[in-house]
Amino acid sequence: MRLTESESAAMSAALVIEPVREIQIRGPCASLDDLPTPQSCDSPEEELASEEEERSEVPDSQKDAPAQAQQSDTQSPTSPAQVTAPPAPAAAPALPMWTCRGDGEVKLRLSDSGPASVPPLTVHQLFCRAVERFGDYTALAWKQGEQWSKLTYKEYYQQCRTVAKGFLKLGLERYHGVGILGFNSPEWFMADIGAILAGGFAVGIYTTNSPEACQYVAENCQANILVVENHKQLQKILQVQDKLPHLKAVIQYKDALKEKRPNLFTWAEFMEMGRDEPDDPLDGIIASQKPNHCCTLIYTSGTTGQPKGVMLSHDNLTWTAFATGKMVRLTDADVLPEVIISYLPLSHIAAQMIDIWLTMRVGGASYFAQPDAFKGSLGNTLREVRPTAFMGVPRVWEKMQEAMKAAGAKSSAVKRKVAVWAKGVGLQTNMGRMQGNSTILGTPLNYRLAKKLVFGKVRKALGLDRCTKCYTGAAPISKETLEFFLSLDIPVYELYGMSESTGPHTLSLPEAFRLTSCGKVLQGCETKIASPDIDGIGEICFRGRHVFMGYLNMPDKTEETLDSEGWLHSGDLGKHDKQDFLFITGRIKELIITAGGENIPPVPIEDAVKEAMPLISNAMLIGDKRKFLSMLLTVKCQMNPDTGTPEDELTPEAVDLCRKLGSNATRVSEIAGGKDRAVHTAIQKAIDCVNERATSNAQRIQKWAVLDRDFSVPGGELGPTMKLKRPTVMSLYKEQIEAFYKEAASSDNPAPPN
Repeated sequence: MRLTESESAAMSAALVIEPVREIQIRGPCASLDDLPTPQSCDSPEEELASEEEERSEVPDSQKDAPAQAQQSDTQSPTSPAQVTAPPAPAAAPALPMWTCRGDGEVKLRLSDSGPASVPPLTVHQLFCRAVERFGDYTALAWKQGEQWSKLTYKEYYQQCRTVAKGFLKLGLERYHGVGILGFNSPEWFMADIGAILAGGFAVGIYTTNSPEACQYVAENCQANILVVENHKQLQKILQVQDKLPHLKAVIQYKDALKEKRPNLFTWAEFMEMGRDEPDDPLDGIIASQKPNHCCTLIYTSGTTGQPKGVMLSHDNLTWTAFATGKMVRLTDADVLPEVIISYLPLSHIAAQMIDIWLTMRVGGASYFAQPDAFKGSLGNTLREVRPTAFMGVPRVWEKMQEAMKAAGAKSSAVKRKVAVWAKGVGLQTNMGRMQGNSTILGTPLNYRLAKKLVFGKVRKALGLDRCTKCYTGAAPISKETLEFFLSLDIPVYELYGMSESTGPHTLSLPEAFRLTSCGKVLQGCETKIASPDIDGIGEICFRGRHVFMGYLNMPDKTEETLDSEGWLHSGDLGKHDKQDFLFITGRIKELIITAGGENIPPVPIEDAVKEAMPLISNAMLIGDKRKFLSMLLTVKCQMNPDTGTPEDELTPEAVDLCRKLGSNATRVSEIAGGKDRAVHTAIQKAIDCVNERATSNAQRIQKWAVLDRDFSVPGGELGPTMKLKRPTVMSLYKEQIEAFYKEAASSDNPAPPN
C-alpha cells in the first residue's frame, strides 16, 4: 500500500547548481550576532538557558505584547535587531488570537519562561542561522544515476534566493500561493522556501489529487505560480488552467517539456531567469516579514468535505522546529550531523517539519529517496544512507514487518530458534525499560548476546544501524507491530499532532514511552481533556505557539476549531494515564450512537479485531442509529506497485496464516463473502474473543463480512495519510451494510455450508 502516487523515474538532472561563491546574507539577518544562537542539543538545559537569557533582555512591555513588538512596517532592511524585537507603536491595537485573512497577523503566544519564551524568528532568520553555523555542511543530497549529488547550506540558501527572485520575476504577488505538485526533491524544498522568502505562500498539493482537486487548492490560495514535477502532473494543471484566473506561470522541474506553451518553463529556464534579477526587491520583502505572518498553507486531506487551508506562521514553523528538536535531542551538525530520508508526502506537515525545518534547525542533511520509494526502493535507500532518524507511517513499519517475517520463514530451523530466543530477550528487556527498570534480573548477559547475534544484524539489514530515533505517526499503529520491533531492539516511538498544530503535539521518548500511547506533551505546550466521561475520555485540546493562525477564508470553520481561550479543539477523543501519557481512543465525528442511545468509539473495537486476527488488513465498525453493531473487514493482499490499487493475491504473511488455519486460500476472492470455511470460523472466533471483553451488549459485534478488495487511496476508502474515510466507505458498500440490518437476517453469523 502506498501513501501517495510515485510517478517518475530517477532524480532529475535538471537541478541547476549555481557556482559556489562568497555568499552574502542580505536583509534582516545581515548580522547574526543579534539573533539567539542555538547550542548543542546534547545539552538542552544550556540551550534553553542561553535563549532565555537573551529573552530577558527584551523589555517587559514587549513580553506582555509580543505580537505588537513586531509590527513596524518601516524597518530598515539592514537592521536585524528591529526585525527581532522592534519597538511597539504606542497605540497599536491588540492583535487577535486567530485570523482567516492571508495578510492577517495574530498574537504570538509567548510565555515569560521556558521553551515558549524564546524569541520568535522568521523562516529567513532560521535559514541565516543555519548558514552562519553550518554553511559548509551538507544540507541536501539526491541521487543522479549511481552517484549522490550534494548541496551545502551556503549553496542551498543561494539557490532558494534565486528561486525567490524567479518567482517575483514571474509576477508572484504578496500573500498569493505557489502550488507545488510532485515527489520530494531539492526543487520541491527550494520552491517551498523560495515562495516564503518572496512573500507568498508555500502550498503543497497531493500528487494523488485529481485535476479538480488541484484546481480547488490553487483557486483557494489564489496561486500565481504552480511548480509541477513532470508531464503527468502538468496535464492535471493544463486541464483546469482556464479556471485559474490568478495563475501566471507553470514550472516543470523534471524531464524535458513535451510541448512549449506560453508561460510554461523548465526548471533550468526558470533558474536562469531568477539569477539575472537584482537582490534589492527581494531583500525589501524579506525585511518586511514578521514572525506572526502566514507563510505556509497545509491543505487538510478532505476526509469530510472540501480541504481547509491551514495557515501556518513563520513562528509556527521555526518555534515548533526548535521545541521538537530540543525534546527529541537532535544534535547540531558541528557535534554529530543528523541524517534523514525525505520520502513522505511533503504536502503533509509531518514531512515538511521533519525534512525541511527540523533538519535546518540543527544543520542536518536531507537525503531524497527515489520516486519509486513506495514501490520497493526505500529499503535500498535506507541501507545506503543509514539515517540517524527515521519517520515511518504505520504501513511502512508493517511492510518491513511482513518482509522480515517472510525472510525468517525461509531460514533454517537453527536460525529460527535463535531468532525466537533473541526476540523474547529483546521484548522482555525493552518492556522493562519502558516501565523504568534499567535491568531485568537474568537478562543483561542474554541481551548483550542477542544484540550481537541478532539485533545488530537486523538493524544493519534494514539500514537502521545508526538510527537512534524511529518514529511513527499520521495513523494508528497496531500493538502487535510495535511489539514486533521492540522484540528486535528497535523501539518505534509514537507521536501525535495535526496540521493545525504544525505537526507534533505529543512525543514518545526512549526514557518515556508506553505501547499504544502517543507520549507526552511537547515542552512549552498544553493539553486539556475537555468534558471527560467517567473513564477520563474527552476531546483532546491543544494550546501553544504551535497552534495555527486559522483556516484561510473560513471564519466559521476556524471558530469551530479555536475557542476564545486559544484552545485548539482537535476533534479527537483521548485520555491521560496517571503518568500523563496520552492515549487516543477515537474521533468525535466517528463516534457511533446506536439506536439505543449508547455512545461507542469505533477505533478501539476495530483495533481489537485486527489484533485478534492478524489476517485482517482494515476493519470498519458500523452501527450509527442502528439496533446493533456490524463490521466490514478486508484481508491483507498485494498492492499494485504502479497504481497503489489492491490486487487479488494475498500477501505471503496472509498465505502462511491461512495454512496455519487449515485453509489453502491464496486469493482474496477465495475468502470474501464467507467462501472459505476455515478462515470464516477463525475470524468468528476472533470476534467472539473481542465481544467477550465488551463492556456492554451494545458494544458486541453481531454481524460482519469480508469484502472482495482491501481499502486504498485510489479506491477512495483511505485519505492521503491513510486515514479511513468513513462516509466514503458507507457510500461504496451501502448494499452490504443494508444487508446486515434486514429484518429477516439472523443476529449471528453462521458459517457457510461445506
